[in-house]
Amino acid sequence: MSLNGRVYEVFARKKRADRFEHIGAVSAPSEQLARVYAWQTYDEAKWFEMTVARRDAFAAVNRREAPFTLGGSSGFGDP
Repeated sequence: MSLNGRVYEVFARKKRADRFEHIGAVSAPSEQLARVYAWQTYDEAKWFEMTVARRDAFAAVNRREAPFTLGGSSGFGDP
């Protein structure tokens, strides 16, 4: 957790048919404020849709460390 609350990863797409892309992160004490901070921070593009997800909600599939972390291991089989 950051000094200002939880870290939220921000994803957006410009058209309905586009895939979401990771565009950054914001720190906020609540999901509601994270949405506001994300919109204000990343409003330079005309987004069709933007969403936030708590960083600690992501689960690693093929690595020990979760996504968005700087782990030293390269995979489950490595020490």
